[in-house]
Amino acid sequence: MLSKHFYLLGFSALIYAAAASADDPVTPAIPGVAAGGVVAELIKDGFNGTEGPIGYSDGSLLFTETQANKIIRIGTDDKVSTFLENSNGANGLALTPDGDIVAVQTLKTKVGVVYPANKKNTLAENYQGTAFQRPNDLVRASNGGIYFTDSGTRPSKENPNPPPSHPGVFYISPGGDLKQLATDIERPNGIQLSKDEKVLYVANTQGEHILAYDIAADGSIQNRRNFAKLDGWKKGEDGTWSSGADGIALDDEGRLYVASNAGVEIISAKGEILGVIPLPKKPQNLAFAGIDKKTLYVVGRGAAYKIPLLTAGISSRPK
Repeated sequence: MLSKHFYLLGFSALIYAAAASADDPVTPAIPGVAAGGVVAELIKDGFNGTEGPIGYSDGSLLFTETQANKIIRIGTDDKVSTFLENSNGANGLALTPDGDIVAVQTLKTKVGVVYPANKKNTLAENYQGTAFQRPNDLVRASNGGIYFTDSGTRPSKENPNPPPSHPGVFYISPGGDLKQLATDIERPNGIQLSKDEKVLYVANTQGEHILAYDIAADGSIQNRRNFAKLDGWKKGEDGTWSSGADGIALDDEGRLYVASNAGVEIISAKGEILGVIPLPKKPQNLAFAGIDKKTLYVVGRGAAYKIPLLTAGISSRPK
């Protein structure tokens, strides 16, 4: 005979299922990462560009509304407000230990501090006299060095014949020296460091894999390899293949969270795909935030979502 406890659990599950719409995206069960059936909650849709999320010091989330030239804040109460106007087209964001916000910027292309106003500066705006094309994402190492990507140019409806593309991965040393580290990635996008900062991960939007490199003492990279094959690899409407790989976040166990065509792909520290969290709109970037850093915020195609997880982000990092 089934116990009363069983019936109560079953009844609770039915109530939970009824509360969620049939169209709501829910998480699959991923051991240690996500409980099955948890709703990915839409906070707001209709933003004019969504990129560069980071967890801020007060538990809120900041992200860039790129085409509106703003940085937006989502509070722990889900209230949305403008954090910074006139961000110079800030895209990816990073934080210093002092709370300064460093951004790759796309209007006047450069990398530098955008907040607070009295600390605005430029760390790099060209490489050997050639301006950056599309600074995309960045990650700051604990020693102050900054790795960032430039995804180059690509045809669009507004500009079907752009200048030749020169994508690359760059490094600004703690002393301020700029180095170009890689030029052989078709479209470098998201970038992240392993928890021990010995490996650099790069998302190649046009490729099938997340790439990994070993980091040398001087910050340079070597030993390029395919770290993980993405489920998002598919043929688009234009006939070209792409994984859609974009932003990368890391949890406290060293697992990677990658925005791709498939949704949010979770990858073990050994490069195994552990599961995929689907979303109604293709994600572009993501970060852990909240007081306990157990909420994964995902932005993409004008929408912002939050997903409660079983695991936490790294306490000393903004994403």
